[in-house]
Amino acid sequence: MAIPVTEKDFDVEVLQRSLELPVVVDFWADWCGPCKALSPALEKAEAARAGKVVLAKVDVDSNQRLGAQFQVQGIPAVKAFRDGAVVDEFVGALPPARVEAFFDSLVPSRADELLGAGDELSLREATELEPARADVAVALAKARLERGAEDEALEAVESHEADFAAAGIAARVRLKQAGIGADAFDALDRGEREEALDRLIETLGSAEDANRDDLRRAIVGILSDLDPADPAGRIYRRRLSAVLG
Repeated sequence: MAIPVTEKDFDVEVLQRSLELPVVVDFWADWCGPCKALSPALEKAEAARAGKVVLAKVDVDSNQRLGAQFQVQGIPAVKAFRDGAVVDEFVGALPPARVEAFFDSLVPSRADELLGAGDELSLREATELEPARADVAVALAKARLERGAEDEALEAVESHEADFAAAGIAARVRLKQAGIGADAFDALDRGEREEALDRLIETLGSAEDANRDDLRRAIVGILSDLDPADPAGRIYRRRLSAVLG
């Protein structure tokens, strides 16, 4: 059920609440026919995601300062707030399917929740729900590597080799099966990322052509896990480029 919000309580009901979960605000007016047509779809979408998103309504005739503050130039105007700011919006009476898609973009999917859980059983379920997601496949492969199930890890990522992390894991498995880079991957499993990169780049420098591409993929896969602001990423990318010539 939508919460009526005014200028007096907007900060509390919308901005502060959006720090905890998304708040969708419907800027409307009683004389607006499209607003009345849109309301049932908004309320249905909110009810289907009870506890995950809040729906609020602002009468723009009675709360003109809010309309001006958020640049409402036509109604219905629907704005989604998260962390105190507008993160998405639309204007007009969208069909129900597009309203549902708008709400879907604001709340975690079941696969997202399972990915957050992180255990292998949850990750397997997540891949079944959204098999095209490389991030889920990578997480599942890593979980399988932790228990030494390399063939199963390869199976998890083999259809996602356009993704750097997935391709890196697949390359790692192939290299280990060929007897290459075991010490580097052991270091990686111990959390010694730079040691692993040093060893792999050294191995790449003298590797046979048949193994060079998998070594490159393994290195790039490890680098893809680094924070973009981490200076180590730039350093090792330069070293990789130098070895590849």
